[in-house]
Amino acid sequence: MITALIGGIAANPWARAALRYATIALAVLLFLLSIRRNGERAGRMAERLETSEKINDVQRQMLDAAARRPRDRDELAEQLRDGRF
Repeated sequence: MITALIGGIAANPWARAALRYATIALAVLLFLLSIRRNGERAGRMAERLETSEKINDVQRQMLDAAARRPRDRDELAEQLRDGRF
């Protein structure tokens, strides 16, 4: 029965043309959906990269601040007296 249906479609030139255009339309639709999904994925990855860059900046600032801090109470008192704090 299915082979008769396919044979009937193959025999009719209008049906073949319709099947060809339907196949092309389906391929284009799937291609567009794939592009959309890849765009969304790229957007999420860009957002993650931006977030990690912000986190790295904050951590770098914290490490710089820790490196500049006074070593002990005497150094802190000296900085406060000199007005360098």
